[in-house]
This record gives sequence, C-alpha cells and structure tokens, in this order.
Amino acid sequence: MSTSFEEWWKQLDNHSQTALKQDLLAAVQQACETGGMKGEEASLRKKICDVVAELARSLIDENGNNQWPEILKFLFEWGSSPNAARKECALSILAAVPGIFGGQMGHYLDVIRELLQQCLIFHDCREVRYAAVKALTAFLLHVESEQHVVMHFKGCLPAILQSDDDDVLKCLIELAENVPKFLRPQLEQIVELSLKINIDSTLDDSWRQLALEVLVTMCEISPASMRKHANKFLHPLIGQMLTMMVELDDDPEWSLADSIQEEDNDSNAIVAETSLDRLACALGGKTVLPLLLSQLAPMLHQDDWRLRYAALMTLSATGEGCRKQMEMMLDQIVDAILPFLRDSHPRVRYAACNAIGQMSTDMAPLMQKKFHAKIVPGLLMVLDDEMNPRTQAHAGAALVNFSEDCPKSVLSLYLDELLSKLHEVLVRKLNELVTKGRKLVLEQCITTLASVADTAQDKFIAYYDRFMPNLKYIFENANSAELKLLRGKAIECISLMGLAVGKDKFMQDCTDVMQLLLKTQSEMNDLETDDPQVSYMISAWARICKILGKQFEQYLPAVMGPVMKAASLKPEVTVLDDDEAKELDEEEWQVVQLGDQQNFGIKTAGLEEKATACSMLVCYARELKEGFVPFVEDVAKLMVPFLKFYFHDGVRSAAAESLPFLLECAGIRGAQYVTEMWQFMVGDLLTALKTEPEPDVLGELMHSLARCVEHLGKGRINEDQMRQIIEFLDEKLRNHFDKDKERQEQRQDEDYDEELEEILLDETESDVYLLSKVSDIIHAFFIAYRQEFFPVFDQLIHHFIQLLANQRSYSDRQWSLCIWDDVIEFGGSSSLRYQQHFLRPMIVSLSDPHPEVRQAAAYGIGVMGMFGGAEYAQACSEALPSLVQMICAVGSREPEALSATENAIAAVTKVLKHNSSMINVDEILPHWFTWLPVWEDMEEAPHVYGLLCDLVEQNHPAVLGANNSQLPRVVAVIAEAFAREAVGPDTPVGRRMISLVQQIQGNGDLFQLCVSPLSDEQKSALQSAMSVLTIPS
Repeated sequence: MSTSFEEWWKQLDNHSQTALKQDLLAAVQQACETGGMKGEEASLRKKICDVVAELARSLIDENGNNQWPEILKFLFEWGSSPNAARKECALSILAAVPGIFGGQMGHYLDVIRELLQQCLIFHDCREVRYAAVKALTAFLLHVESEQHVVMHFKGCLPAILQSDDDDVLKCLIELAENVPKFLRPQLEQIVELSLKINIDSTLDDSWRQLALEVLVTMCEISPASMRKHANKFLHPLIGQMLTMMVELDDDPEWSLADSIQEEDNDSNAIVAETSLDRLACALGGKTVLPLLLSQLAPMLHQDDWRLRYAALMTLSATGEGCRKQMEMMLDQIVDAILPFLRDSHPRVRYAACNAIGQMSTDMAPLMQKKFHAKIVPGLLMVLDDEMNPRTQAHAGAALVNFSEDCPKSVLSLYLDELLSKLHEVLVRKLNELVTKGRKLVLEQCITTLASVADTAQDKFIAYYDRFMPNLKYIFENANSAELKLLRGKAIECISLMGLAVGKDKFMQDCTDVMQLLLKTQSEMNDLETDDPQVSYMISAWARICKILGKQFEQYLPAVMGPVMKAASLKPEVTVLDDDEAKELDEEEWQVVQLGDQQNFGIKTAGLEEKATACSMLVCYARELKEGFVPFVEDVAKLMVPFLKFYFHDGVRSAAAESLPFLLECAGIRGAQYVTEMWQFMVGDLLTALKTEPEPDVLGELMHSLARCVEHLGKGRINEDQMRQIIEFLDEKLRNHFDKDKERQEQRQDEDYDEELEEILLDETESDVYLLSKVSDIIHAFFIAYRQEFFPVFDQLIHHFIQLLANQRSYSDRQWSLCIWDDVIEFGGSSSLRYQQHFLRPMIVSLSDPHPEVRQAAAYGIGVMGMFGGAEYAQACSEALPSLVQMICAVGSREPEALSATENAIAAVTKVLKHNSSMINVDEILPHWFTWLPVWEDMEEAPHVYGLLCDLVEQNHPAVLGANNSQLPRVVAVIAEAFAREAVGPDTPVGRRMISLVQQIQGNGDLFQLCVSPLSDEQKSALQSAMSVLTIPS
C-alpha cells in the first residue's frame, strides 16, 4: 500500500474510497467482537490495524491535514471504550501513526493525554497497558522537537514505571535517547527499577540486559543528570556490571584454540564489558574511575581466576573514557597490571596483555614513552607461552598496539630483542604449520612484524633479509583455503617491509614479489568477494606503487580491474519498518533511518574492502598522475556518486579525497577536459556538502572543495556554483554561532558540571575543525582569484568581523585572523578597504595570551610588510614593538609558544626586507640576529635565512661584527638550521647558505675557527648538506 498508494488511490472514485475506509473500520470492529487478547485472533486484528494505520498515514497531506477525519473519532471512541480489544486497537494505530492528528494535534493534546493516562492504568488487561506505553513512546518521539508538548505528558510517566514487561524497558530506552528531559522527574525511580531488574538473577538474561541498557543509555544521553541526581546508584551499578563480567565459562580448551573465536555478544560478560566502556565514556573518568578502582583492587587479589580476568578486562574497557584520569596515575595502574603477565591462569595472562595493548592505544604515546622498559620485556615473555597459543598470540597483538603509536626513537631501542624473538617464534611456528597445521600464532606473529617494520621504517633495513625469505615462502606456498588469511597477512607484511626499507633495498626481492602478486592477481576473479586475500592484495599494490613510483605504471592495467571490482561492490540493501530494523543482526547489518517507520538496512559484508579499494584508487591517482590518466574517466564515474554512499564513512571520505587528484590527472589531457571533469563532479560535491551528516567526512569534503578550487584557478566556477558555495559557507558560519550559543545555554543548565564542560569543549573542538575548513576554502579562493574575490567575500564579511570580536573564543579569533591574513596577502594594497575591520585587532592580538592567536596576528603583520606596500608602512612600524616583545617574552621558546615566536621573527624579517621605510633597520638588525636560529615553521624559515644570506653577502656589520668577529655564530646558525632540517640543502635558500660556508671553507684557519665550537650533530648536518650539492663557483 505504502509504495504505490498515490497511483492506486486516485484510481478509486470518492464512493469507493469512502467504502474502503468504512469496511476497514468495520473489519477492526468485527475482529474485536470475535477474538480474545491472544492467539490467532489477536494476530489477525493486529494485521488489520496495521492496514488501517498505513491508510491513515497515507491520507495526511503535505500541509499536515488529515483527509480521514473519521479515524480520529474512531481513535478517541475506541481508546475510551471499556473493551480491552478496542483499546488495544486504538493504541496500536496511534503507535504506528503518531502523526495521525496532523495539524490539529494542538487542539487534541488534553484529550490524547487523558486517553493515554486511562489506558496506562487499565488494570483489567496488561496488553492494553503495554500498548499504551508503546503509543505514548511513539507519540513523544514524534513531537520530540516540541519540548512543551513533550512535557505536557509528564504526568503519564509514573504509570509507565508500574509496568513489568521487557517492551516497557525498550520504550524507556527510546525515551531516554530522544526525550531525556521527559524522564528527569522520575530519574531516581527509573534507575532504581532498572537496577532492581538487572540484579535479579532469576530473570531472563535478555530482560536483565535490557534493564542495563536503560541505565547506560541514560548515562550517555543525560550524563550530567545521572551524575547529579542518581549518583548514589552508580557504585552499585558498576558493581553489578563487574558481577556480570564474572559470568564466564571455565573452558580448559579455551587457550588452546588455533583460531580467533567469535565472542558471544549476547553473553552477560560481553554485554557488561561493553556497557562499562560506554558508561566510562559517558560519565567521564572523574566520576567513574574512583568507583572502579575501589572495586577492582580486591578482585585482582582473588583466587578465582574469573575475578582477576574481569578486573583486567575492565581496565581495558574503560581506558578510553577514563584516559585523562588514568594518565595521572598511570604508574600505579601499569605496575598493578604487569605482574599478571606471569599469572598462573592463561586467560588472566591474556587479559593482562589485552589491558596493556588497549592502554597503549588509548594513552599513546605517553604509555610507550614512560613504560617501554617494562612493557616490551613483559610481552616478549608471554610471546614464549608455547602451551597456550591463544594467549601467546594475544601478546603479539598487544605488541601491535604498542608499536603502532610508539615513537620510532623508542621502538629502535628494542629492535634487536624484539625482532630476534619474532624471528625465533616465526620459524618455530612455520615449522608447526607444516607438521601440525596450526597457524594462529604464526598469523599474529606476521602481523606484529608488519607493525614493527611500519614504525621502524629505515631502521628495519638491518633485519629485512632475516625475514623476507620466510615470508616469500608463505606467500608462494600457503595456497589452501584454510590458509587464505595467513597468505593475506604475508602479503601485507611484505609490502609494509618494502615500504619501510625503501626502493633500493626492496628491489632485490621486487621481481619475485611482483611475479607472485601478478600470479595471484590473475586468480582474483575466482576469489570470493569476502576472501581476505582481496583486501590485502589491494592494499599491497598501493604500497608497492608508493615504493616504485613511476615504475609501477607497467602493472597498473593488471591491478585496476580487481580494485575497480572491489570498489564497485553493490551491497545488499532492503527497506524495513522500525520493528524489522530492530530484529536485524547488528554484526551483519547496518540500519539508516529515513523517516517515520522507514529504514534502509545494508549488509555490511564487503564494505570495508570497498572502502579500502576506494582509498587505493586515491593512492594511484595521487602517486602516478600521468600514468593514471587512462583510468581517470572510469574512476571519476565510479567515485563521484560515492559522495552520497551513506552506508560507509570511509567510502565517502575516499570519494571526497579523490576529486582534486582526478582534476590534476585530467589537467594532463588539457584545460577543456578539466572543465568537463569539474562540471561532472561539482553537482554531486555541492549536494554532498549540504547533506553530509558526519563532521569528519564533511571536513574531508570541504578540504576537497578547497583543493579543487586551487587546481581550477580563476574562471571555471560559474555564477550558480559560486552562489551555492557561498550559501553553504554562510550556513556553516551561522551554524557555528548558533551551536556556540547553545553551549552557552547548556552552561546555565541546572545539571551543568565539570564533566559536561569537557563534553562541551569536545563539541567546540569539532566546530572549530569545521571552521578551519571554512578558512581553507576561503584561502583557496583567494589563491585563485586574489583581489577579484573581494565582491564575493563581502557577502561573508560580517561573520569574520563577528569572529574577531573580543568576547569570542580564542579559536574564533585565530581563524578570523587567518582569513584577514589572506585578505592582505592576496589583496595587497587593495585590502586597505577592510583595514577598519582587522588592523587594530591584529596589532592588539600580538599580545594575546593564546599563542595560536599571536601566531595568526604575527603572520598577518608579516604579509602586511611583504605585500601591503607603502600604505601599510605606518602599521608595520606600529606593530614592531609588540613583535619584539613577543619574541623576547619569558617562555617564548617553550614548545607551545615556539610557532608563534618564530612567526613573529619572520614578520620582523619581512618588514625589514620589504617595508622598512618608517623603521630604523640598523637599530633592529643586531637584535634580529640574536633571535636566530629558527626551525619550527618550515614555511617561514626560508624568509629568515634568506635575509641572513642577504646580509652576509652584503658584509653587513650588524651580522658579521667588527673584523668578522661574528662569523662563527653565522656558521653555527646555518649548521643548526640544517641539523633541525629547517631548510633543505637543495632549496634555493639552502644552496645560498652552503655557498656562504664554502666561501669560508676557502680560508682553512678561519673555517676551523668557525666549526670547532659546533656540536657533533651540527658538524654532521653541515657536512651532509655540503656533500649533497656542489655549488658552482
């Protein structure tokens, strides 16, 4: 009925339409008269009501007018009837179509409330009471945006809590998710009821888990209310979760398994563990961690292994939510965990590895920097646990977590020990695979090796030859179906090792590896879509593309087919109503809600592979450019529609990232082709920008638009496209102010506390991220159009004036200044038209307490000096004292202030060189030389060192001193610049610096005087730089 209603309904005349409506209501009445509340009669009655509801939904027009007024009379009469079946029918229809009252809802609010209240306390029939709860829930969800309407029904809440059915708990979850303030008056009672149900071990697990879901959902949606009004329940709630986590089977075969066993996600232990994770993230570490630690400490010292296991797994689960608080006491926590790597029970050792691994991810890189000396030996010890392969493998998994985010300098300390152990285990397990067919530890060992190589990079060269033969052997010989994953991991490891050591080293094995890859590639058409080798192969080709560069072009025709096939995967999709959506397996299906009773279900199998393939296409376009041109049109046709692939964020992000690279490749075919490519993609891009729901993906889309604008240059964006872009930017800026206002209002809420403030700060950070992307787009337009962009910019100028106001946050002022910096840099003297908006705030901001604001202001003064011309000479002179004060301030060279300070030095440099008519250059230069070297900002450093070269070449006494007495300092500055990689020796400025040093080198004694005070690192860097280039004399 719902899919073709308009078509068939119009074919009926008025008489037939009326007759159909009457017959349906009569059918409901007959069903009520002849049937009871259960069994087939009740089921038939429900189906008839569903048909009535669907017709009623379809007869509500676009203006909210109900074209079937008789149905409303029917609802009110039957809902007030003493007959239980009639009541249930009315409530069933209301639950299915809560918007049935259309535009007249406001007139009926009191009547609806009275009807629902009566049904909620209808003691003669529990089915009616449950139906009333469902109807009330559906109605409140329908009006959730109208808070005054929601609260009009608050008197119904106590009656809901008198019900004792799991459907009621499901309704409480929905209410907590959508209208949390409705529940606030009865918050304690809801928490107490849910906790009581959860604790009762005589009830079904599904019911107990629903009660726990109510509690966790309320913590997630209303964390401040839970902390303030239900705090006394949190200790017993956490205690009950820990009790559920101990409900484990004592399977002696558990640690001997040779495959990763799927966890039973419906078990109490897993549900409780997941709930603790969510609880910690929702309520924050300040609230949760003290309650946890008081209960975990005794558990860790119990004889029952399950208690120790649960305690350690709890630390893993809650690390993300309690990160800040755990970091402050990380010494005690790590010292408490490490002894359990030696525990007598293999599952406790497994849990200890899990905790170390998860905390290495959640608290990186602090965990690695502080505790590497304890963690690495401990995990390597468990990696020798031959009697318990599942535990042994998990030690390897924990090493992956540790190495992924480990600073290279830290991991390098353990490469000998770590890789010797991995090689020993790999050889042993490879032999075990051949003799016994066991593979779990071998698979994990290869994954761990790949992660270590990826982090070690060039440091791995010394170990490469030790591992590559075994990996090639596995790649070539692991051909049976049960070894697909092992072979895929070997492929991954080979490609990551090659990427780590670089082209020169990898070339010795490249031919063999490429032949194996091509052989496998030719067989990929026979592989199943979900074969793990497919995604590993696709990723490996992309890494090898990075290794070989243009030499990879010869393989591209063979590679592109399978990659395009994987990227083109069309997942299984089905349309569902709300009840059907709830029944789907969350592990296999993802649901996207489209509206009232309308959902899309998508089968998730293959989605990750699709996203990986899309990312690989981006890699090929980025790396190969000319070599990718033959494929650019087909890839564009594939990727552009994926901007609206709402079933996977990674697919949309890859599609967004691909656009500027596709334009760049298109440019090789000529300007006309670029224009055609842009016209093909721009419509979908603009639509995606307006509709994208995820901030991270939206940021990718905005960055993509900025890159596209830069590549397109002036003239290819037509008036309508420009209008849509400006409207989009205007909307995002207005949203930025609106969200900030909402956060300020939340800070006035009665439940506001420190933890809520942390959430609000996270939201602010997300908004600032999008603000930075707005800045990227404006920046791109100024690059492309320069001052010709001013008339369009004027449509947004009021936002940037507002962002710069004193009362705005420092991040607002920072990004506003970045915009004004662009106005000056690309508008030159034409930017004077706006100076009343930015000049005074920019100079004042040089003294701002936030380094981000000072940096943006200093950069602005620099471009003012460099591009502003004589009209800005007075402003540059006025800003100079503040710049000097910033540079010389206490703490100006601390890490958090260094970028701002170096931007100030660069600003002075630019003023001295380009706009010095109103300052005393000779007075400033001696001070300027004392501020060198600079190294933090590699974009600004060339300006500073360029002026240094100018002054030395001019034999300026302010730099060289009397009788060249400061020449050793000049050499020291240059040596430090190369040591810090502030400039490259093969850049124009780098060549000039080397040339100066070579001139000094011509005088042996003088050169020795200059280099003898240098550190070993400075001498090495200077020698290396001078050996890179031979400067013509």
